[in-house]
Amino acid sequence: MDYIYLDHAATAPMDKRVTDAMVPVMNGVFGNPSSVHSFGRKARQHLDEARRVMAGSIQANEKEIILTGGGTEADNLALIGTAFANQHKGNHIITTVQEHHATLHTAHYLESKGFDVTYLPVDETGVVSSDAVKDALTDDTILVSVMYVNNETGMIQPIKEIGEILSRHQAYFHTDAVQAYGLLDIDVKDSGIDMLSVSSHKLSGPKGIGFLYAADDVKLEAIQYGGEQERKRRPGTENVAGAVGFQKAVEIMMESKVNRNKLYADFKGLFINELTEAGVQFEVNGTAENAIASIMNISFPGTNVESMLTNLDLDRIAVSSGSACTAGSVEPSHVLTAMYGENNERTTNSIRFSFGIHNTKENVKDAAGRVAKIVRRLSASKEVQQ
Repeated sequence: MDYIYLDHAATAPMDKRVTDAMVPVMNGVFGNPSSVHSFGRKARQHLDEARRVMAGSIQANEKEIILTGGGTEADNLALIGTAFANQHKGNHIITTVQEHHATLHTAHYLESKGFDVTYLPVDETGVVSSDAVKDALTDDTILVSVMYVNNETGMIQPIKEIGEILSRHQAYFHTDAVQAYGLLDIDVKDSGIDMLSVSSHKLSGPKGIGFLYAADDVKLEAIQYGGEQERKRRPGTENVAGAVGFQKAVEIMMESKVNRNKLYADFKGLFINELTEAGVQFEVNGTAENAIASIMNISFPGTNVESMLTNLDLDRIAVSSGSACTAGSVEPSHVLTAMYGENNERTTNSIRFSFGIHNTKENVKDAAGRVAKIVRRLSASKEVQQ
């Protein structure tokens, strides 16, 4: 029985074209990009070209791209860097209750440093209201951070509407676009986005590298100390091979975006149809019309996350859940809790399926059949126990 990987939202396998682009750099470009000699200049050329490609993918200027160690560091730099650099203008920050922990935990840290943070709710479809953002703004608000696409449900947030609201306010607008980048068309200028976080490994690029777009007029304080790399905003010798791999992943992404959106949407429809024909009970969390093509979050009544994940892995299917599983207990998903409330069964019986380059119509159909069998078995077992 073949292993089927349906966890691309967690990380995507590297595209061979990416590794092929990286190997020559690893073997032959060893200079420090900060060095003025020919070895350093050669490395710098690779970095500059990678930065130009990344900037072009979101309609930005290459000087506005800060290379980071990944999406988490980009989120940290965006929130902490702008908060400390702009606290003379106010101490209020707005975010949502369903953000990735890279943002939520950073917001908690800023609270410990005296900042006032408002955590906006989401509705049952998993979307924050742009009106709620508007109503939460005060004269002291210096930053609003709302993720572009939720990593658990795939729900797309009203980014352009929020950007329009903030165009008339002093607050900077940051969005974690880790799940959106690669499938949605992003124009940071048109959408009023001041800062945007991206991670390479979600695009079938290398792990350990990402970028933060920060508009020229954003006042950003470095949160690490050392050299003057990244225009004094992020010190440390740059990951040249990683940047080249990231660049290649972006190029592939830009060329294949339309086709992949259609393909993943087809996978979703096929998966749902197979579950329906198998007669299992399930509910999709969120709304299909507002979801990104690659992510689908499904509630299976009569099951629980821990047993589902264990059985799926034994049946050679790799998936994820927003619930934190430990021996004998499950901490409910904070995203689904925000959508449906505490103690709702969906918070502990939902599984995220996410599609990518390792999937075909054949293995998606096969996976759905295996999932249906497991759900029927677990549901029957629960009924017997009751």
